[in-house]
Amino acid sequence: MSQRSVTQFAYRRHPDQERTEGKAAHHPVIIVGAGPVGLSLAIDLAQRGQAVVLLDDTDRIGDGSRAICFSKRSLELWDRLGVGERMVEKGIAWKVGKIFLKDEMVYRFDLLPEEGHKMPAFINLQQYYAEAYLVDRVQELPLIDLRWRNKVVGLEQHNDHAIVEIETPDGRYKLKSDFVIACDGARSALRGFVGAEFSGESFNDRFLIADVKMTAAFPTERWLWFDPPFHSGQSALLHRQPDDVWRIDLQLGPDADPAVERLPENVRPRIERMLGHSEFEFEWISIYKFQCRRMQRFIHGRVLFAGDSAHQVSPFGARGANSGLEDAENLAWKLALVLRGKAAVSLLDSYESERSAAADENIRVSTHSTDFIAPHSKHERRMRHAVLRLAKEVDFARRMVNGGRLSTPSTYNTHLSTRDVDTWRAGPPPGAHIVDAPLTATNGERVYLTEAFKAAGGNFVLLKSGNGSALAPLDCHCISIGQNAPLHDISGLFAKRYDASDGTAYLLRPDGYVAARFRHPTLPAVQAAIARASALIEGTP
Repeated sequence: MSQRSVTQFAYRRHPDQERTEGKAAHHPVIIVGAGPVGLSLAIDLAQRGQAVVLLDDTDRIGDGSRAICFSKRSLELWDRLGVGERMVEKGIAWKVGKIFLKDEMVYRFDLLPEEGHKMPAFINLQQYYAEAYLVDRVQELPLIDLRWRNKVVGLEQHNDHAIVEIETPDGRYKLKSDFVIACDGARSALRGFVGAEFSGESFNDRFLIADVKMTAAFPTERWLWFDPPFHSGQSALLHRQPDDVWRIDLQLGPDADPAVERLPENVRPRIERMLGHSEFEFEWISIYKFQCRRMQRFIHGRVLFAGDSAHQVSPFGARGANSGLEDAENLAWKLALVLRGKAAVSLLDSYESERSAAADENIRVSTHSTDFIAPHSKHERRMRHAVLRLAKEVDFARRMVNGGRLSTPSTYNTHLSTRDVDTWRAGPPPGAHIVDAPLTATNGERVYLTEAFKAAGGNFVLLKSGNGSALAPLDCHCISIGQNAPLHDISGLFAKRYDASDGTAYLLRPDGYVAARFRHPTLPAVQAAIARASALIEGTP
């Protein structure tokens, strides 16, 4: 098995460890877990001017490729955090998927058929690269204090703060914090400390992951087989990764012995049957089962949960890491407003309501995907076979094919959005995420809408079509698009995607979600929508 060099980080004793008992150092925010979610949340908060202590119980980037499939939505977040272009440059961009029954293609999909987006539909990138780039960005931000080999082993909750006890190579110490964010994964210690449990469904089927290094002429697409000749009666998945590494997933069934199946001498014949040759090396082998489950509540006092510590889904559809990154962005702007005294602590309740609804949706979709890929009965298997046979010819059957509905931005139906009063033919409605579009600056340079949003610096944004005066209140950035405005819609794609006529305006939250939209905006209407989105108006939490 080929060996990848592992990035290891030095443990450093911190002055906080010199404090005596009862005089724990205070930090506004402590994040536990330096995976993609915790790192991204720390960067987002730091870019919003908030100091963060980030604790991780290891001293290295995680072994194995693990999550590899990152969505356009996640890449747009990472671009705002300063690492998106680096991720795309290293990653393998793709948008086409193909589904096969035996060796016959029955269905093909294109996840981004339209041009005019900065980021691709998806990239494949080993999680260890994503984490390394995020750590590099963390090290550029002095407001983040990343402490390796700092393991949280205890928690005390109080009305307005929490205290965590931390174990290090030099012994234990304590920190006091206004908020503790648990990004410590599926085996979250903090979840145990607050006495919370997961509820949901566990699946019995076992799957093999084999990352193999080889030279291959397969196209850069997502290929999924049902009942292929090389793996009869089961499913198989193929993805390309950087460095000539290919991700292969093979369904093994519920009775597979993981200790036996993960042995390289037992995996190799399976891969040879699939590829028809033996010219490959193993990078990583893993056997997994999975769950679709979540915590009942994501907020427990002063401890908030995000990512796998709060919810888990099957890997089909790449909804695990991507939904965790959505958790991070949803929480970052709200927590920053609370810490700056611009919003009440109750604004954080909307994090739970919005992201728990998103978790329910991801679990529902992921469960349906799993049921199609790994049927529970012979009847369900026969039904799937009939659907796949019909899919080659019939549209309704294609819509029933489910090889993993791939991650898309969540849509929020909460009190933070102002409902439409005007008629719209297109465009993201309140509660939906912005759609990218190509624009042109006055100097002729191409500027994507997501880049203009990034330049707003994490504030509310009024996205206005036309050449009239800006209506943006204090702490709200205005982006004007029009013939005599700083940005022009030469391609017409912005007008098409936003149903934008002269005077149209969209109010965007700091996470890029639409808070309200107006055909004829007024300053009082925009101010009221900002107050609602910040949970500052009467009747909201």
